[in-house]
Amino acid sequence: MSTDSSNQAPLVAHLLELRNRLLKSVLAILILFVGLYAFANDLYLIVSEPLRLLLPPGSSLIATEVASPFLAPLKLTFFVSVLISVPYTLYQAWSFIAPALYKNEKQIAIPLLVSSIFLFYAGILFAYYIVLPLIFGFFTTVGPGEVTVMTDINNYLNFVLKLFFAFGVTFEIPVATYLLIKAGVTTVAALAKKRPYIFLGCFVVGMLITPPDIFSQTLLAIPMWLLFELGLLAGRTVKVVVDGSEERSESTQSAQ
Repeated sequence: MSTDSSNQAPLVAHLLELRNRLLKSVLAILILFVGLYAFANDLYLIVSEPLRLLLPPGSSLIATEVASPFLAPLKLTFFVSVLISVPYTLYQAWSFIAPALYKNEKQIAIPLLVSSIFLFYAGILFAYYIVLPLIFGFFTTVGPGEVTVMTDINNYLNFVLKLFFAFGVTFEIPVATYLLIKAGVTTVAALAKKRPYIFLGCFVVGMLITPPDIFSQTLLAIPMWLLFELGLLAGRTVKVVVDGSEERSESTQSAQ
């Protein structure tokens, strides 16, 4: 009886710690949301700027639903709050799992954690400054001249947030590739042999995520492929065990 109690005590302690860290993360998001809510309309103007700058004269964003002028900025403010809180949320997750990691695992995990945060933000910035102006520049010029562009603010926000998330996740490809190689799931040589299929897969993913035009698909597929190549380059630094004793880097092994 006492043995069962002692086994349950650590589990309860871990669950309580997990609950506390989740509450801290949620509280951080709520605090950011309350602080940013006063700037909700300004945030929406910033996010909609890539389209508004390219709209033809006489065109504008519109609200087709009664609650859209209120709900669209509200949704965007919550998204921005979650986005800003990502480093703190990951810090809470790291603090929870770090005690169970070995020293060498921590030395690898910290750079990967920092790089994943950086790459996720880089993907969103790439989508905002590069992809959105190109997409909207294309869409606003190919339509019939007699058609006035009137985009609903809620539909526009859903479209933009979808692209932000897609590019943010896409930019995590180098980290995912490195982890697969590091875990021994695959090797640099094996992935290199599958490069044509991965290149084709990038366009398939781009077709499923982006709007149904080859222009948008290419804007996502090409960065995906380049990021995959970056992951392969990082994977060549991974050391693998040879004959159970000697360790050599993947790049050295492939060269032989």
